[in-house]
This record gives sequence, C-alpha cells and structure tokens, in this order.
Amino acid sequence: QVRLVESGGGVVQDGGSLRLSCAASGRIFSINAMGWFRQAPGKEREFVGAISPTGVSTTYADFVKGRFSISRDRAKNTVYLQMNSLKSDDTAVYYCAAGLTFSKYDYWGQGTQVTVSS
Repeated sequence: QVRLVESGGGVVQDGGSLRLSCAASGRIFSINAMGWFRQAPGKEREFVGAISPTGVSTTYADFVKGRFSISRDRAKNTVYLQMNSLKSDDTAVYYCAAGLTFSKYDYWGQGTQVTVSS
C-alpha cells in the first residue's frame, strides 16, 4: 500500500500562486509515476500533470502548461505542484495520485481544496 497526504491548499486571489505538496509513504518503491488531478464542483475529475520517479520526465494538461509545474524531492518522498497565474477556473479539489504509469493510478490522497477568488 501507498499512502498519500496532500497539503498546501487554501484561498488565493486571481493571479496569485500556491504550492501544493504530496507526501508519500509505504511501498513507494512500486511507484513509477506521481500525478496531480483536480475536480471542480459539478465536473469530472481531470488530469493536471505527472512526474516520473527520477523527476526527469513530466507531462501536463494543456490548460496548465506554462502556469503549473511539478517537481519532486526524492529524499523527502514528496511531490510538489507549483501553481502560478491562478484563475477562478482553477478552483477545485486537487488530488495527488501514484501509480505504475502516467496513465494508470492506483493510490489517491484525500484531496486539498484550492479556491481562487476574483
């Protein structure tokens, strides 16, 4: 089992920045990809981005390219989602996920709320 705990959510003004953290514990050696997803009220959960174990490879959804970036601290088993130039459309619950590939995630965190106020 892998346990994921997100933190760093909150309320930020339009155009502001926020950094989310995801701390992983447990059988993390079985993980090849760490990803971020989000779900806005009344909408389906959508992919935001992901990072490989080494941090060399990253992939992002088109709607966050140039604004969001993912990084990881292997010593701390923590993945970060840096969000800049936030817009009201970015308001959602953000989830951290872990899995074998960029397209298959087996473990999920509890989510952290991000609210962008105009």
